[in-house]
Amino acid sequence: MSEMPLFERLEEREPGDGERVFRVSEINRAVRLTLEDSWPSVLVEGELSDVRRAKGHVYFTLNDEEEPAQLRGVMFQSDVRRTKTPLEDGARVQFRGKLSLYLARGQFQLIARSAKPAGEGDLAAQFRRLRDQLDAEGLLDPDRRRPLPQLPRVVGVVTSRTGAALRDIIRVASERCPVRLVVADCRVQGEDAPQTIVSALELVQRLEDLDVVIVSRGGGSAEDLWAFNDERVARAIAACRVPVVSGVGHEVDVTIADLVADVRAATPSNAAEIVVPQHEALVRDLLSLERRLSQALDNQVGGLRLRLERLLRPLYGARRVISPIRRELLALQDQLGHATRGDLRRRRHELAELRQRLGRHDPRSTLRRDRQELGAVLARLRDAGRLPIQQRREQLVALTVALQGRGRPLVREARASYAEACARLDALSPLRVLERGYAIALHEETGRAIRSADEVKSGDRVRVRVSNGEFGAKVESKI
Repeated sequence: MSEMPLFERLEEREPGDGERVFRVSEINRAVRLTLEDSWPSVLVEGELSDVRRAKGHVYFTLNDEEEPAQLRGVMFQSDVRRTKTPLEDGARVQFRGKLSLYLARGQFQLIARSAKPAGEGDLAAQFRRLRDQLDAEGLLDPDRRRPLPQLPRVVGVVTSRTGAALRDIIRVASERCPVRLVVADCRVQGEDAPQTIVSALELVQRLEDLDVVIVSRGGGSAEDLWAFNDERVARAIAACRVPVVSGVGHEVDVTIADLVADVRAATPSNAAEIVVPQHEALVRDLLSLERRLSQALDNQVGGLRLRLERLLRPLYGARRVISPIRRELLALQDQLGHATRGDLRRRRHELAELRQRLGRHDPRSTLRRDRQELGAVLARLRDAGRLPIQQRREQLVALTVALQGRGRPLVREARASYAEACARLDALSPLRVLERGYAIALHEETGRAIRSADEVKSGDRVRVRVSNGEFGAKVESKI
């Protein structure tokens, strides 16, 4: 590694020999160029402290865990957005970057370009701690895993709508059997990925006819898949109201989501194969069940037929004994029929003669004749009574007309007298006097009108009534 001319060993010169004097900025700039040229890419690991953020940049101190040594560093905003590793105090992080010098302060620092957790051992330790915790709570118990529906109609898919995993699931599902896929979009990597996965799980469960859920993403590094090792995601999968199939990464990748889910699939495509039945297999199963059912029905019918034949066998011998008895019984039945029919005809003839004789002396005929005579008498009686009633009705109408003619003048005269009396009474009313400006004084206690000044004394309270109301007054003196 060559040194810059600035740091070449110079011979000692006496003051005034023309030695160059450098400014501080020149020294710092030369050191920065030397560092950046000599250390353009370095991988350094340590424990973070003094982490602070400003305008999207992250400033930190990287500490050596074995010796007392520190290295100041910075990761700029564009690199911070790309990193998936949490940068916080106490975290062990491995940075890739270059060594440089901050000119304004002459401070030696690391400019980090990328970051990841220090060593797979730390990620594995976090994985084991969460797995042991969930196992202690019973969330990894195989007995709590639910069977998948054999014929799902609605399948929820929690994944990124732009990822290859969704395309694989759609392709496999369409090839196997028609089902309804409902996609709940979420982020599948990054710091905010766990919360979006949980929200997508909660959203897809609002479907009333949901049968099963696939939680999936494509392959990647351990950091890429780390969102599916989050405790919030694990508990959301365990709390899902329908069975959950986890298809995260490749077959060799195992996440906490795989352990908590009801079924683990090796890949997203395998998850679709597990959830969606194959149409041809369903047809084969249906035909097999049909054959088994037909065979079972034939066997049952055959067994019942044999049983029936065994039960009927004793009856075959009894027919020979029963046949002569049946023929004799039929002959007796014919004889009885002939005898019964002759006796029945004779009795019907006798009954007809008796009915004829009884009809001539039937009291109903006499009653019918009497009713006719009574009706004629009642008709004559009604005709005889109608004439007087009609005459009385005509007299009543005439009297009513006469009464109305004589009563109307009397009513008019009475109304005129009544109106005249009301006018005289109104003229004598004290209220008319009050309307002309007079007033009536009343005792407050007795309510009687005051007709003389002797009826009151000083201090008495009176009520004065005028035409439109009353008011109170007090007697101050008598004049």
